[in-house]
Amino acid sequence: MNIATFSFIVFGVLLNAIAQLLLKAGARNVGEIHLTLQNFFAVGIKVASQWPIIGGLTCYVLSVVLWIIALSRVDVSIAYPMLSLGYVVTAIGAWYLFGEALSAQRLMAIVVILIGVAWLART
Repeated sequence: MNIATFSFIVFGVLLNAIAQLLLKAGARNVGEIHLTLQNFFAVGIKVASQWPIIGGLTCYVLSVVLWIIALSRVDVSIAYPMLSLGYVVTAIGAWYLFGEALSAQRLMAIVVILIGVAWLART
C-alpha cells in the first residue's frame, strides 16, 4: 500500500470518527429521544437543526467519498480492518470531550487495535 492510499484510508477514518463525535454532541444538545407518531416530525426538526449533527453528517459524507477512493486502490480485506482506527480516535475523543470512561481494559483494546493496524498496513 502506498502513502497516498494509506492517507485516503486514514483521513476517511478520521472524518468518520469526527462525524461520530459531532453526532454525539448534537444528540447531547437534543437530549434523550423518545419517538412516537405524535412527535416524530417535531423531533426530526429538532435533530436536523443541530449544527453539530449537520457537521457530523457532512463529515460522514466526505469520509464516504474518501473511502470509495481508497477502495478503488486497495483490497477491501486490507482497507476494512483499518476502520478499527476509528474506534481508537472516537474512544479518546469521547473521553476528552464528553468525559466518557477510558478504563484500563479499553486502553488495552486500543493498544491491540493499533498493533493490528500497524501489522496489517505492512502487508
